Amino acid sequence: AASPPRPVSIEELMETAKGVTNMALAHEIVVNGDFQIKPAELPEHSLEKKVRDIVHKAFWDCLEAQLKEDPPTYDHAIKLLGEIKENLLSFLLPGHTRLRSQITEVLDLDLIKQEAENGALDISKLVEFVIGMMGTLCAPARDEEIKKLKDIHEIVPLFRAIFSVLDLMKMDMANFAVSSIRPKLMQQSAEYERKKFQEFLEKQPNSLDLVTRWLQEAADDLAKLRCKMLPPHCSDGATGGAFTLCSTAVQNQAYLKLLKWDHVNRPFPEVVLMDQTRFQEIQLELEQLLLTGTVLLVTFSAAGSALVDMPGFPEKIKTIVKVLLTGMHLPSFNVKEALATVSEKVCAEVNSCLSQHGFTPFSAERETVLKGQIQAVANQDNTICKLIDSRIQKFLENCLASSHQKSFPAIPGGLGPIQRELEEIAVKYVRLVNYNKMVFSPYYDAVLGKILLKE
Repeated sequence: AASPPRPVSIEELMETAKGVTNMALAHEIVVNGDFQIKPAELPEHSLEKKVRDIVHKAFWDCLEAQLKEDPPTYDHAIKLLGEIKENLLSFLLPGHTRLRSQITEVLDLDLIKQEAENGALDISKLVEFVIGMMGTLCAPARDEEIKKLKDIHEIVPLFRAIFSVLDLMKMDMANFAVSSIRPKLMQQSAEYERKKFQEFLEKQPNSLDLVTRWLQEAADDLAKLRCKMLPPHCSDGATGGAFTLCSTAVQNQAYLKLLKWDHVNRPFPEVVLMDQTRFQEIQLELEQLLLTGTVLLVTFSAAGSALVDMPGFPEKIKTIVKVLLTGMHLPSFNVKEALATVSEKVCAEVNSCLSQHGFTPFSAERETVLKGQIQAVANQDNTICKLIDSRIQKFLENCLASSHQKSFPAIPGGLGPIQRELEEIAVKYVRLVNYNKMVFSPYYDAVLGKILLKE
């Protein structure tokens, strides 16, 4: 029996929570190739947004009131120029010596204060310099925002717009930094996650129970397959080589099992818990792709090679099927009704294409057969659907086995129409699996060492 977890102090919980937050951010950057920092948006009617809007309005109203005084007071405006100066300097690289000198010279706050005291401050000229410098330092994607700044002539709205664009430039800089550090971060993040998980494991010694069960089931699956039809996964050679080969095979089988996981009724293994949502999204994508691929195989088999080779026809049919199956995982979606609509649309498109290119359209009987085959895809025991599913799983298994090669393994027969979509999913899936292996391989080896020895 597993030993009971020891009591954990509040300090330990807080420290763990902080570690998990940092780990989750690093993990997101590494596994999500599209990761970008985005502006925080408060809910429209939230208390935080109301307080922020009130404070901001009070500040800008105060600035406007100061500038309308006779003579104008520039206290707030000078503070804003100081913040703008710091922002501009933060965008510079070490080699930008000339730009640094320009910014420091023009936005010399001491000199600006003296000019304000003597009534000689030209705020419009300073703002014009700021906009020009922002145009020099911003990414090309922000050129349009810089151009809009030049069309604002009232000083308070212009200041507000400048800070808005500066915030966008900060995000651009941060996202550039993220993309630059991703390769280096991968190894460091793996070590960091492993360290944090080890600390968690020391506090909760039974935290590998779900992983052990998951890997045991994968080993059992392979053993059953080996007994039925497949050659042994392990050679009869030295123990070390046999263990390495079997460990890899079991891990790959375990990761394939995550694509068929019952997320509602079964807890996810501890080491992949952070990526449960990602695995679930891939699972849903594969389920939709399975239906799409099955419908396409049935349709193209019925249509014949003449239509399949027709430029644009396969892609048009695929688009129709994908659109009509969009949202198939929503509670309100009816798969049978959707496939009935798909069968009608597909048959109409096939007949239209046959007629346009001088072929005889389908007879009523052939139409009925094709519609029936498409609608039968909704049945869980559909033979063609099972065949496509097994080939998709085999392709993903081959992708895992050859994950360090640059090219994809050969696509199994019947998957040609969905090859592009399947390869896109495979890229995400393999990246996720490889990173998880990099982090948790010591724990997998420890658990599998006992399982494979028992086997």
